[in-house]
Amino acid sequence: MRSRWRLRHVPITLGLFVSACSGTGPPPPSPTATLRERVAALALRQTDFGAISVIPVRFEKSRLSGPFEDGGRTLYCVSSRMKGRSFDNGERPKVVIRDEGGVLKVVEDEVEVCEGHRTEPFPELETLGNAAQS
Repeated sequence: MRSRWRLRHVPITLGLFVSACSGTGPPPPSPTATLRERVAALALRQTDFGAISVIPVRFEKSRLSGPFEDGGRTLYCVSSRMKGRSFDNGERPKVVIRDEGGVLKVVEDEVEVCEGHRTEPFPELETLGNAAQS
């Protein structure tokens, strides 16, 4: 009698375990998302922006520069103030994103190309990032 009870509850227990361990990152952008929303979603999938963080993070004062041309490439720079992973100071993640005919890709190790470009507030990043954590 007891073994049947255990076997009946294995799928439920397994399902609860899997749902508790799965990440709650930002949702993928919808097909009708604006370019700014797609840039925000790609930035939030990066490790620097807390994509694999177990501790919830929140974003403040996010900025976007771009599009601008650099060596024949169309680039966007995303930066923000992220709080939550460290107790005393916030982090300042940055990422460079390249637009190749509508396909967005992260450019590694080229944060210095962002220097000197005008930035503007980027509320889409805060909206997507903070909504995914709540």
